[in-house]
Order: sequence, then structure tokens, then C-alpha cells
Amino acid sequence: MEKIPMTAAGHAAMHDEIKHLKSVERPRIIKAIAEARAHGDLSENAEYHAAKEQQAWNEARVAELEDKLSRAEVIDISGLSGDKVQFGATVELVDEDTEREVTYQIVGDFEADVSKGKISISSPIARALIGKKVGDSVEVNTPGGGKSYEILSVSYK
Repeated sequence: MEKIPMTAAGHAAMHDEIKHLKSVERPRIIKAIAEARAHGDLSENAEYHAAKEQQAWNEARVAELEDKLSRAEVIDISGLSGDKVQFGATVELVDEDTEREVTYQIVGDFEADVSKGKISISSPIARALIGKKVGDSVEVNTPGGGKSYEILSVSYK
């Protein structure tokens, strides 16, 4: 069984989502199914079929999250330090072509959200950064073409 690396924050977020799906969404969907059943003939009842679809999606999502949690390898980044990039690192980079600075935290696949500055450990940028140090230049092959970054700082927060 393959372990899934994740931060403590990502682990907590998954627990919170499961709790929400089970304690809020599941009862809401059950109520919607009961109301739709009260309308009579189920074969032509769009509300009933929509509610059953929601129920199937909700239960599949709960099962998916519980599976990931059971295989989670929570990595406590608060105990990590150093100037070498590894899982959990927050890395400040500068694009060597545009001089634009970006900051990314390297997290597990299911925690990744580029809009929040979190990139997946399996992304091309993260794979290029792992093992590098402050001052190193990295070449990254992205879907948009090659990019060159310089590592300005590495921290673990």
C-alpha cells in the first residue's frame, strides 16, 4: 500500500472535509431524497434522481478521503530546517527571465493549490527543486516551455 505524504495542515483539512460531508451534507441529502420520494412516482422524479446523484458523489468523496487518510504519511515540517529543499519547504524563487519573484510550499498531491502558493511534490517545479540549495539555479520543463529559476530562500514554517 503506497503511502501518501502530506503536511499536518493537509491532514487536518481532509478530516474537516470528511466531518462536513458526514455531518452536514449527508443529512441534507437524505432529507432531499425523502422530500422527493413524497412527490410520488420515482421513475420520472428529477428531484429524486438529482438527490440520489448527490448522495452517490458524497459517499464516493467520503470513501476517497478516508482511503487517503488511511494511507497518509503526515510529515511534521515544524521540526525541519536547513537550506536544502525537501517536502514541506517554502521556497522563494525568482524567474531568471522576467525577474518575477514567486513563493511556493511543496506539499502532497491532494493539498496542492497553486492559487495559495502550494505545489504538489510531483509537479515539475517541485521535482526540479528537491535537493537544491539557496543560490542554485534550476531548469524546469513546464507545459508552457522551459523556465529557469534561482532559489532565493528556503524555510520551513
